[in-house]
Amino acid sequence: MSNKPWNADDSATLYNLKGWGLKYFDIAEDGHLRLHPRREAKRSIDMKQVVDDVVGRGIKLPVLFRFQDVLRHRVEQLNEGFKKAIADSGYQGKYYGVYPIKVNQLREVVEEILDAGAPYNYGLEAGSKGELIAVLGMNGNEALTIVNGYKDESMMRLAMIGAKLGKKVIVVIEKYSELEILLKAAKELGVRPMIGIRGKLQAQGSGKWASSAGDTAKFGLTTPEILTAARFLLAEGLGDCLKMFHFHIGSQVTDIRAIQGAVKEGARFYAKLRKMGLGLEFLDCGGGMGVDYDGTHTSRDSSMNYNLREYVNDVVYAIQEVCAQEKVPDPNIVTETGRAIVAHHSVLVVNVFGSIDPGAAPIEPETSPNEHRVVGEMREILKLITPRNLGESYHDAQAKKDEAFNLFNLGYLELEDKAKVETLFWKVCLEIRNRIPTAKYVPEDLQEMAGKTLDQYMCNFSLFQSLPDSWAIGQLFPVIPLQRLNEEPTRRTTLVDITCDSDGKIAQFACHRKSGGALPVHELKKEEPYYLGIFLMGAYQATMGDIHNLFGRVNEVHVFEDEEEPGGYYIEEIIQGQNIREVLADIQYSDFELAKNVKEAIEKEVKNGALKPREGVDLLNSYEAVMQEYTYIDPSTPKPAVQAPPIINGAAAPAPAEPAPTPAR
Repeated sequence: MSNKPWNADDSATLYNLKGWGLKYFDIAEDGHLRLHPRREAKRSIDMKQVVDDVVGRGIKLPVLFRFQDVLRHRVEQLNEGFKKAIADSGYQGKYYGVYPIKVNQLREVVEEILDAGAPYNYGLEAGSKGELIAVLGMNGNEALTIVNGYKDESMMRLAMIGAKLGKKVIVVIEKYSELEILLKAAKELGVRPMIGIRGKLQAQGSGKWASSAGDTAKFGLTTPEILTAARFLLAEGLGDCLKMFHFHIGSQVTDIRAIQGAVKEGARFYAKLRKMGLGLEFLDCGGGMGVDYDGTHTSRDSSMNYNLREYVNDVVYAIQEVCAQEKVPDPNIVTETGRAIVAHHSVLVVNVFGSIDPGAAPIEPETSPNEHRVVGEMREILKLITPRNLGESYHDAQAKKDEAFNLFNLGYLELEDKAKVETLFWKVCLEIRNRIPTAKYVPEDLQEMAGKTLDQYMCNFSLFQSLPDSWAIGQLFPVIPLQRLNEEPTRRTTLVDITCDSDGKIAQFACHRKSGGALPVHELKKEEPYYLGIFLMGAYQATMGDIHNLFGRVNEVHVFEDEEEPGGYYIEEIIQGQNIREVLADIQYSDFELAKNVKEAIEKEVKNGALKPREGVDLLNSYEAVMQEYTYIDPSTPKPAVQAPPIINGAAAPAPAEPAPTPAR
């Protein structure tokens, strides 16, 4: 701990707030995290106050907060960015953005995006029949409706129904056989379709989804197939129906050079097809604009080495340059930006209800006259630790721990002495960890040990329900306390959820390197709640989560800025999370049948005299009452630290699960 008083600026640096926050967040003098919904310095919302407000209304944590003004601002920033780039460069086409609802299909999110995008004719993209049903019911007639994904006759007919209703529906052909199905549906409904073709570019993306482009891509037509489709449409007198060339090089593209290369190649396809006499008006550059989750501004998987301004300028310039060379009109630009639109507006707030502290041993290793010599030898190792012998001390302690294990197995070591050895071993590890910053050289095994001796804060949420990408693909999400940020955080932790699964933890954080790769946190105070916010999780997480351990959807609160209201905000809507009965129904359990079975078991015990009738009624009522409860725990106060199990030197640490395949996006 330094002599200089800790302040909010120190916390902002430690948690890398400016790196990933895009000026939406800062820290007030009282140590509370504040949100600036439209990045205006004078207008902000105290996030700790919002959480206290919601908890005071009886809404239990965890709670997913959606700040709808941030969502609106993201839509405006994207559209205004393209508007400015087009005006500054003299580009002759327009920008027609669409939001792919697969990124977050929640109705309130889609409605907010459409309302904010209405002045720009901002549209929607669908990739399945279910999404298309929603899009056709919500999208306006002036905005584009883009239909992607594999399509059967039913989906093609549905798209043509939209066209029949006057909507600007562009059906993107993902494989050559879809063309015949589309033309058949259009003929049956008497409409002239607007057709798009998705091409398999040679240009590669970057990041986790780089394989979305190239010869092995799941979607799109090869160059010979594109040429065949174009000639077929011209021969059938339908050349004017081909309105769009589309490409997509993957979600979360981390390197701007990948975007530049793909846009140039896509623009070249557009220009060549246009020169063949086809009626192309749009070039759809797909999605992929990234989010800087770790705030490092690099091309790492959880970051991006560009910003919105650079992205829009490069897209406009690359298309304009190719079209000038080919002497064809500039197309209208379409992008399917999703992640960068919705990520920042959503924050999961969880409460910490306890900690697993490897130094909180329940048995103090006091000296006794009859203790085994191996105990005394471990004491001596602890006593003689210096910055110069950290490695030697650790290796000696490992040897004594192993010796104690063997002695115990052979019956030569009492249980009390085994407990003392393990407690002293932990103390050796913690002492070495605390001295590592003063060492000139730290061997790899000591660094690994130091990581395993971190505290673990127990948080009231399910990683699998709320943050599936963190488990499945190692996606990093920034985490920061909502309060006490004017105090120096003295503990370093990982976070564990409440599922019965060793993978239910967060061990990667978007913090400054001085955090040592852990999350800096404060000591828990008795009777005082400690809130952590998990940020940038508005994309994909809500609908990709599962119900592992039967933890259901969390409570959700929608917040709007209003400077005339107390605190500068108002709560527009509260959506209740699932209770236990609803989650059980999702997996085909009937609450009636379950209660009936329990009732029969109670009646049997009453008949046998093991229960009184009144007791049986109370038990059944209690059983049925729990079915109506929130699936998450309800800790009344923070719990004291508990001892961590020995995990050093290959002991009880559970092995990580095999990595899941990266989902296609």
